[in-house]
Amino acid sequence: MTAFRKMHGLGNDFVVFDARNRDFALEPRLARALADRREGIGCDQVIVIAPGQDHIDAFMRIYNADGGEVESCGNAARCVARLLMEEGDTTHVRLDSPGGLLDCTDAGGGNVTVDIGEPHLGWREIPLAQDVDTKSFVLTVDGAALTASAVSVGNPHCILFVEDAERAAVSDLGPKIEHLPMFPARTNVEFVSPISRTRLRMRVWERGVGITRACGTGACATAVAAVRLGLAERRVDIVLDGGTLALEWRESDGHVLMTGPVALAYTGEVDVAALGRAS
Repeated sequence: MTAFRKMHGLGNDFVVFDARNRDFALEPRLARALADRREGIGCDQVIVIAPGQDHIDAFMRIYNADGGEVESCGNAARCVARLLMEEGDTTHVRLDSPGGLLDCTDAGGGNVTVDIGEPHLGWREIPLAQDVDTKSFVLTVDGAALTASAVSVGNPHCILFVEDAERAAVSDLGPKIEHLPMFPARTNVEFVSPISRTRLRMRVWERGVGITRACGTGACATAVAAVRLGLAERRVDIVLDGGTLALEWRESDGHVLMTGPVALAYTGEVDVAALGRAS
């Protein structure tokens, strides 16, 4: 049996395995089985905490519900950081991930702040399939022209500012945009409507997952896109289906900081070998 923790950040939920002191190989088929909400544990992403190197507290691997390994997950970073802070009785940890280094601090009141570094705004960095102005460009979906922004914060995001995020066709447009040829690594898709210059409403289609209640990196990318378009201040609250994240695109160094809560739902054990055979 293998121990795990079920955690979430604003309803974006994770099955977390600690592999710092034991090998834990996670193939796509097993990740899909673990994430299955009927026959597995159920989650948006499976997280594996691996040993860190060179004064890094841990390395975080992220597997989407479809089994694909991805670069970044802001809500999961807060969850892993909280575990390590409690374990080490500290208020600061550093995580590494395929998407880059993450500097995490205790923000008080059960909240964690993650400094994800500078966003990537060049079309090759995101990546996009062709040279466009990533601040604002046009996508064609089912014959309709949609104005979009693109940002990478370790993983790719396509942000659409819409009149009413509550009524946006997230389940229809999200998967279509995710798989457009413009996004060679596929993309997360955010549907955003401004409430004020310091408050935005966002709904999200996560690449390889579907509609989720929150997306930390999506909120980071949305804050950057909103500032670039003159729609928001550099400090902004982003309201997601699961709650609110506080974002800052810091002017002094260009880093994006995300602050929000984390929660431990329960701990348990799973027969990984049996689940893998069943899948």
